[in-house]
Amino acid sequence: MCVWYPDWPLRRPDAPSDRAAFVVGTSDGRPLVAAANDLARQAGVIPGMQRRSAEATCPTAVSLDRDLAAEARRFEPVLDVVEELIPRVEAVEPGWMFIPIDGAVGYYEGEAALLERVAKEVNAIAPGGRIGVAGGPFAAHWAARDPSLLDPTTAPVSVVSDDAAFLSQLDISTLDADDMVSTFRWLGVTTLGQLAALPRDAIASRFGAPGLVAHRLASGEDRIPSPRDVPVDLVVEQRFEEPLMLLEQVGFASRRMAADLMRGLRQHGIAPHRVEIKAEAADLTVRSRVWRSADPFNESSLAERVWWQLRAWTESAGVPGGLIRLRLSPAELSGDGRQLGLFEDVSARIDAERALARTQAIVGPDAVLEARRQGGRDPGDRVQWSRWGDEVGDRERAVDAPWPGQVPEPSPSLIPPVPRRVDVEWDEGTPFRVRLGSRWEMVVSWAGPWRRMGTWWTQEEPSDLYQIVTSAGATLCRVTPNGTVIVGVYD
Repeated sequence: MCVWYPDWPLRRPDAPSDRAAFVVGTSDGRPLVAAANDLARQAGVIPGMQRRSAEATCPTAVSLDRDLAAEARRFEPVLDVVEELIPRVEAVEPGWMFIPIDGAVGYYEGEAALLERVAKEVNAIAPGGRIGVAGGPFAAHWAARDPSLLDPTTAPVSVVSDDAAFLSQLDISTLDADDMVSTFRWLGVTTLGQLAALPRDAIASRFGAPGLVAHRLASGEDRIPSPRDVPVDLVVEQRFEEPLMLLEQVGFASRRMAADLMRGLRQHGIAPHRVEIKAEAADLTVRSRVWRSADPFNESSLAERVWWQLRAWTESAGVPGGLIRLRLSPAELSGDGRQLGLFEDVSARIDAERALARTQAIVGPDAVLEARRQGGRDPGDRVQWSRWGDEVGDRERAVDAPWPGQVPEPSPSLIPPVPRRVDVEWDEGTPFRVRLGSRWEMVVSWAGPWRRMGTWWTQEEPSDLYQIVTSAGATLCRVTPNGTVIVGVYD
């Protein structure tokens, strides 16, 4: 069984009900629309659309950034309600869960009675959820998304009796693998049924392991879990002498334990599709939750799930008195490993990431930043900053654009946060000497100018950029009618 809320990202206090609005999340480094309300949909905004396209389609819409941790906290009561009925809930992301119902069907004396009970309880606490039932998770999810299957007598429940027949009519884009889907379309394969009709060995030969998984899904077989057992020493558990009360402490613990778990699994060449998170509070209350992923978890995605869950429990008083024990247990292991480079030092990278995570927990997430190159004319514009560990979206400016008037390489090693005023003497348009503190330094060499017209909409005046070299060093200076300032220092 799949329980899915198409508009869960919009269920937040700051989402307007009388205006078009959409929520933007990050997928593969790209800002994409995760959910849109009815007014935004009527204007042409659809989930999966890039942020810029959505803003151009509906300029008056309110654009909200997705907060998955807050969504997980709001989704926790729904998980608790379902877990009281069927104690095997597997969360995928906020607003989306799977529930194996083989045993529950017999307990509730039939599938119809079970579905009616779940639908009633779920919609009592959070109306608007859709329920899909099928033989596997993939088909169950798409059954919940297909409005044509809704049964008016048990709405919003969709039941699939034949997974292969149902999936055969779906578009190939349901595989959520852009490059492979584009190739399939180029070959004339537009539905899952057409893909399933192709020889499996030919698909595996052309597309490898991802193609094999796609063919199994299209055939209604879903993913086959690895039969190998989980070694006991791969289960990560830690007890805390002092209960963890602060979210920063819990966040650091979740990152560290996720890193320890993935490091142990990596040594065996395996990764988990499911992880059970078990937390014990100071009053000995034990909470557990299973998180599932279609693709094997990596260190980043696992740390995110653990953090979402612990934050939801902490902020909802689910761990009274603080956290004293945390246990991560992997399941459904996959042998899809990653080929390491010959000279790749994995241990050094892991140590560095753990040090950064600890620093971030101490000084705050906004104090640990990482830089990425992007396009721009001025050196300060050619760096994009983001919080370490966050998904990074599209570059604001393309690196390979022409950028006429760009200051040539090398870039300054230091960009002052506030430009520093400096006195420069000129001789017929040529910099002659520069005053540094109380002394004048003669100009040894210079280059420029690079003209800047200024941005009239911000009342920025025109200026010229000069590279000026003295015996004390080299600087990048901006010259305006009001004077000269240092905007960069060369090493």
